[in-house]
Amino acid sequence: MTAEFALIQRYFSDPDVLRPDVLLGVGDDCAVLSPPAGKQLLVSMDTLNSGVHFFADVDPFTLGHKSLAVGLSDLAAMGAEPAWATLALSLPAVDDDWLEAFAQGFAQLAQRYQVQLIGGDTTRGALSISVQVHGFAVNRGLRRSAARAGDLIYVSGTLGDAALALHQYKQSGRPQAALMQRLQQPQPRVELGLAIADFAHACIDLSDGLTADLGHILSASQLGASIHQPDLPLSAPVRRHVEQTTDWSLPLSGGDDYELCFTLPPAQQSRLEALRPELDCELTCIGRIEAHTGLRLTTLDAGTQTISPAGYQHFRESV
Repeated sequence: MTAEFALIQRYFSDPDVLRPDVLLGVGDDCAVLSPPAGKQLLVSMDTLNSGVHFFADVDPFTLGHKSLAVGLSDLAAMGAEPAWATLALSLPAVDDDWLEAFAQGFAQLAQRYQVQLIGGDTTRGALSISVQVHGFAVNRGLRRSAARAGDLIYVSGTLGDAALALHQYKQSGRPQAALMQRLQQPQPRVELGLAIADFAHACIDLSDGLTADLGHILSASQLGASIHQPDLPLSAPVRRHVEQTTDWSLPLSGGDDYELCFTLPPAQQSRLEALRPELDCELTCIGRIEAHTGLRLTTLDAGTQTISPAGYQHFRESV
């Protein structure tokens, strides 16, 4: 039986990223950290559970990636620079091959964004992963509550790919590879969040679906919005699905996109457009923030309907 501390020592005590602001990392009762002067510390935590957030037979490398990516997506939504992470890992049993692949997936993404693993815990139990991420920002970062009437609404990337992968998996067990990659290895839009931090008003990452997450911005800002359905950015597979089924639920309320939805004043649109060559993602204006509360959708036939902020909820059946 491999002991807890042996697991930590073998897979997590020698991080691939070593930052000068980490005075003491993995291996003691606490990490000792030195945040930079003049910046605020932003902290977020996410938990992924087997059978809820990932398939039980998921490739451990991609799971290691996703475990960190979802937290980095939260930092991106706040316009924060990633710095540190902690990892709590619950395992039903020790599988050295699985752990090695998981650690490699986690470390590869950590290296990309210079995130140092500074501590955590391992326990026996049902497979579950909790990652806390820490980052730095000026003026407390982008806020959900900062949208203003007249702002343009933008989203990055395409919508509904991860939801379509899950739909195909449930239907046939054979989702398209490109869609499955969007589901299992989302790319956090860290560069975009940092680039727009100085001039965007509000921002959120799309983890529960466009309408649900945009709804959080509207609720926090006490405003409404209109979005234009024909402008929603869709990949070719999602567009075919919509054309064949006339069902827009995947791009509107499917989860796990991990794209950014943000608002900015029209006067800053040219500044955003100038950033396109530097960013590895599409940027699409899909609507506008309005003073009148509620979320309205202009459809393909030019009709307008009020829609509810539907999206994934863990305890939907109990509320």
